[in-house]
Amino acid sequence: MSYDKELAAAKKAASLAARLCQKVQKVLLQSDVQSKNNRSPVTVADYGSQALVSFLLQQEFPAGFSLIAEEDSKDLRKDGAQEIVERITKLVNDSLTSDGSYSVTLSTEDVLKAIDSGKSEGGSEGRHWVLDPIDGTKGFLRGDQYAVALALLDRGKVVLGVLACPNLPLTCISGADRHSPNNEVGCLFFAEVGGGTYMQPLDGSSTVQVSAVENPEEASFFESYEAAHSMHDLSSLIAQKLGVKAPPVRMDSQVKYGALSRGDGAIYIRLPRKGYREKIWDHAAGSIVVSGMDQFHSVCYFLSKAGGVVTDAAGNPLDFSRGRYLDLDTGIIVTNQKLMPSLFKAVRESLEEKALSL
Repeated sequence: MSYDKELAAAKKAASLAARLCQKVQKVLLQSDVQSKNNRSPVTVADYGSQALVSFLLQQEFPAGFSLIAEEDSKDLRKDGAQEIVERITKLVNDSLTSDGSYSVTLSTEDVLKAIDSGKSEGGSEGRHWVLDPIDGTKGFLRGDQYAVALALLDRGKVVLGVLACPNLPLTCISGADRHSPNNEVGCLFFAEVGGGTYMQPLDGSSTVQVSAVENPEEASFFESYEAAHSMHDLSSLIAQKLGVKAPPVRMDSQVKYGALSRGDGAIYIRLPRKGYREKIWDHAAGSIVVSGMDQFHSVCYFLSKAGGVVTDAAGNPLDFSRGRYLDLDTGIIVTNQKLMPSLFKAVRESLEEKALSL
């Protein structure tokens, strides 16, 4: 089954949302940042991105529309939030005007309803869009890496994914160097089941050329920037067991999936502390970008030759059919098919050693 129409709509929605986020990041005001009940930050860009993607997808696929997304309008409907709501509405309408595809002006209530369209519980039946409007809000606030991550589930399986990464250099990053020599940034990764993974500049210019990681021992080892999202000490132990020589590259968001898929690094491990529940919007788009890269159209060949593998720490494929959360063993490991056996062994040995030390 072809998902070409859905992929085209997803690319457009994620790209427009990324441009909205870029606009906010350049002039970020303290009033643009709120704190959710779990103390994680949320910005007008998170809300604006979700409203924009939700609106665009509903215009293209109104029948049976279902969206699983991170944000809701609860805090925006409280007293004193009107100014923020109006700013979000203006950002969304400005984005629609700049695109020119839709002759419509959304009201504040339209925007709030679009945000609340993301309350679907998902499941194993039907189609469900999965969105993280800004994956890596803390990175966004630092002026660092973040992504607009959008995927489509069909009967519980990820069938397409798009990662818009506004701050990711167009050339491969290596080691601690996260900057393009020409300061060229902004990547759009996209994948469709059975169709491989592609990358293009976010602004839609000519095809980029990216370098390859040739020596696996010197390949970058990706892990989450936030210590709460992955135990850095455990990742270090795993790296030692594998003989990885290069220092880890810590980045926010699913940008890591995109960077790994084009060969910037060989391994990504996410081993959260006990009690943390993984949300499907944090991994749906990235997982297909990596696993669909057996036909990756780029000159980064290290991972594309081997093919990408995304599993939990027990070696099971990620199951996106059970609602808004992933039920998995301990954490997530990502690499190529050739490295997976040794990585899996190192992960299990390290987890057992850590358990014995407690």
